[in-house]
Amino acid sequence: MSQKSEKQKELLRTIKFTLFSISAGLVEILSFTLLERLTNWPYWPKYIIALVLSVIWNFTLNRHYTFRSANNIPIAMLKVAAYYLVFTPLSTWLGSYLADSLGWNEYLVTAINMILNFVTEYLFDRFVVFRASIDTNALAAKEKENEKTGS
Repeated sequence: MSQKSEKQKELLRTIKFTLFSISAGLVEILSFTLLERLTNWPYWPKYIIALVLSVIWNFTLNRHYTFRSANNIPIAMLKVAAYYLVFTPLSTWLGSYLADSLGWNEYLVTAINMILNFVTEYLFDRFVVFRASIDTNALAAKEKENEKTGS
């Protein structure tokens, strides 16, 4: 099997990130919906709980399958936490303002935040968190070995 071009690898990485992000979005929206139905909390605690659950899900899948990284998990998680230290207050403030102050539909506001999160997190993960460790885990090593042996 011939070497995949870098463009092909990056396209595949983007597709995987998109699919895993969709699944994380489902985790977030299901969590948010449960909290919406079972509590009468304001928007922000429902959003933060749902966001944290989806981040853990998304990080785990993308680290292993999308970026195929063997980097130090605590360090990678700290980098992701740094991203969320900026993103979460900004998106929480935006969501609370739109939903609680302007009366926008909370699901629409959550969808807007999810889209913003998807785009900015991919860029942060790709160019900051996993930049130097892409394709270093056992899955990547096995693929490289298979390419060498032609199987």
